[in-house]
Amino acid sequence: MSTHPLELASLSVLRFSGADAIAFLQGQVSNDTRRLADGLPLLSAYSSAQGRVVAVLHLLPHSSGVLAILPRELARTTLERLAKFVLRAKVKIEDLSDRYSVAGAHDVSALELASLPAAGAAYVERDGIAVARVADDAQSATPRYWVVRPRENDPAVRGGASDDPADLAWRLADIRAGMPRVYAATSEQFVAQMLNLDLLDAISFTKGCYTGQEIIARTQHLGRIKRRLSRLSLPSGSWSIGQPLRLADGRTGRLTEVARVGEGFEALAVLSLLNATASSDTDTAEGVAVSAEELPLPYRRNAAPPAVTE
Repeated sequence: MSTHPLELASLSVLRFSGADAIAFLQGQVSNDTRRLADGLPLLSAYSSAQGRVVAVLHLLPHSSGVLAILPRELARTTLERLAKFVLRAKVKIEDLSDRYSVAGAHDVSALELASLPAAGAAYVERDGIAVARVADDAQSATPRYWVVRPRENDPAVRGGASDDPADLAWRLADIRAGMPRVYAATSEQFVAQMLNLDLLDAISFTKGCYTGQEIIARTQHLGRIKRRLSRLSLPSGSWSIGQPLRLADGRTGRLTEVARVGEGFEALAVLSLLNATASSDTDTAEGVAVSAEELPLPYRRNAAPPAVTE
């Protein structure tokens, strides 16, 4: 693995600028965007009115506006959906896919070698270059970092196609961190808690209304979380994002991320907590039978839920 930050070609950037940018996002995403004013990058979900996650966003408090990192294939659709709610708000939403690059650094030494500001804090910015610690790695001994920068000032960031080694290595790190990503094939398939976003500090249950909030809060308050994100080891085969599965113990689910490791694969999948016989959840009842090993997540999936404010 290179010691330099490498461009992640599958990812893109949206920018929200203007006097009402943070307030606008507060009414649209699951996390409390007022925390951005404290210089904190935030993990968040943008959901439909039915509470289904359209995109998982990494929000950065950039000096030019709030930057949102998300899969390139969802950038245009997400922008168009959010733009419908701007109305009279003083906010501008831009797709910076061709003007800014997103790179990943797997440790601080990669930042130092590339002469980038080291993010000892959660977020550092210099000359328009943003360096942010990945949300899931806050407690990690070797945290990863986003590097977002204008392309005209990009000599240290290298990359290629979306299936190049840099991108695949980052996706594998996400899998091992239990960090969810939603793609076109899985957009609007899951409520935020099914992606463990409540366990990753990506949902505020006290901030008030936002799109999809009623469903997300009701799911948490009534304890109706029937499916959760799990990490799996899969045998050699043809696996794809969104593919339905049926495990040997009867649980059903759907793949959300997959990466090759040696002769097999590691993956994230949203799985039912009960087997198909004991559960009334038939959303993924038709799935490929697979002999998969469930691997541990770096956080407690059965953590106590945060308090809910109605």
